[in-house]
Amino acid sequence: MIRTIARSRVRKSGSALLAGLAMSLTLVNPSAWAQEDDFADTRNKIEMAMQGATRTPAETARDEIERKPIETLEFFGFREDMRVLELVPGAGWYTKILAPSLRGSGKLYVAIGTDNVAERVLNQPGFDEVEVLALPEGMTLRDLAAFEFDVNELDLVLTFRNLHNMNSQSRAHLNDAVFNSLRSGGLYGVIDHTRRHLEPDNRDNGRRLDPVLVIKEIQAAGFELVDFSDLHASVADNLTLEVGHEYVTGRTDRFTLLFRKP
Repeated sequence: MIRTIARSRVRKSGSALLAGLAMSLTLVNPSAWAQEDDFADTRNKIEMAMQGATRTPAETARDEIERKPIETLEFFGFREDMRVLELVPGAGWYTKILAPSLRGSGKLYVAIGTDNVAERVLNQPGFDEVEVLALPEGMTLRDLAAFEFDVNELDLVLTFRNLHNMNSQSRAHLNDAVFNSLRSGGLYGVIDHTRRHLEPDNRDNGRRLDPVLVIKEIQAAGFELVDFSDLHASVADNLTLEVGHEYVTGRTDRFTLLFRKP
């Protein structure tokens, strides 16, 4: 079953450019992919993870105002018993929430740009079940050739503000690899900084992406668009400033998209 995006659900912000697709985009009916089980147990585990000793005050300060991990993971269909791959974990902000939430019931894998999280997080107590997936020798995030992850039948793949670091060819190779790593019905959750629709590259938008372009690229890999959320939309960001600018850093308009492998 499919449904058309309701324009009334889009906030008046940079993410509102998705409303321009309202007459043409269709979404998989959420009831076709959403799990039947209640989110309460998973919510409890996420809340416990958010109180974990490995998290710094600077990390916890971003919880409610900026990153909203409980609401975000619920939107992405995350459950405590899933097999999950986190792409480009960086310093491990989400890893510190995902790993404890999955421990004992599910499984967390991390891949691409994992040196930092491996050195600073995965060697700490409680993170021994996390598995690092290595890229082929010599391959980097910015220059990905065609490849496959050394895992399959995953339930969920997540990437938080990383696709903008890649060119279109690298993103295509990544999306293909993600598609092949997921089981049928598996989910792919994406968040990134919003760029104006069809805006050419300039010195200020290099770390922003046009969400319409991202949707088309991921659909080209075989995915269905399930839904989008305005959880990380920001009316204060008019999409003209570099994401690190003092006026918008930590408060950029971000699109939040969920895809499904048929």
